[in-house]
Amino acid sequence: MLVEEIMKEHVITLTPDDTIETALKLLHQHHIRHIPIIDEERAVIGIVSDRDVRDASPSVLEEDTGQEELQHPIHSIMTYPVTTVHPLDFVEETASIFYEQEIACVPVTRDDKLVGIVTEKDMLYTLIQLTGTHVQSSQIEVKVINKPGILPQVTQVFGKRKVNISSILIYPYKPDAKYKIVVVRIQTMNPLPTVEDLEEAGYEVLWPKKPESSYEL
Repeated sequence: MLVEEIMKEHVITLTPDDTIETALKLLHQHHIRHIPIIDEERAVIGIVSDRDVRDASPSVLEEDTGQEELQHPIHSIMTYPVTTVHPLDFVEETASIFYEQEIACVPVTRDDKLVGIVTEKDMLYTLIQLTGTHVQSSQIEVKVINKPGILPQVTQVFGKRKVNISSILIYPYKPDAKYKIVVVRIQTMNPLPTVEDLEEAGYEVLWPKKPESSYEL
């Protein structure tokens, strides 16, 4: 999945000479947490968060505090340089940027011009879609040997019941690097027949476990 598929194209922006007060109003009005700062050519030169603006605003607890702070230009509190991504970057790579840099938003640029924005909320929603948890489904976890060609062998077993697969994820089996765990979400509320097919094919199913009664039959 590409960034252009999940980014918001309508972006609220400010220029470096706009005031902190303007930023405060826009954050509240549009219920957003970040505002990119752009120049005349829409190049991203900085970014401010709701926390930046809040920290720069006068405290309501200080009686003699005026409103001069709110008239300061936004460039006085913006963060720069700014990490950006391209519309054709992969979402997975963008997620790693969020994690490694501990940020909650990245502007999207093409030819050094702002064309969109991706937030941590966008990333979380995308993760929900990629894992298939947004539709009614059942999750099956299968322990498999870590070798080439194992995935098509496993999915072939799923085809026996002709159920739709919502998503497939693979992650390491921590106790033993020779194995991996294949996580498959299928569109059925009763995964036990598929579990039985997998076990008959010689695979170890970690989840779901069959009811104890089924082993006694």
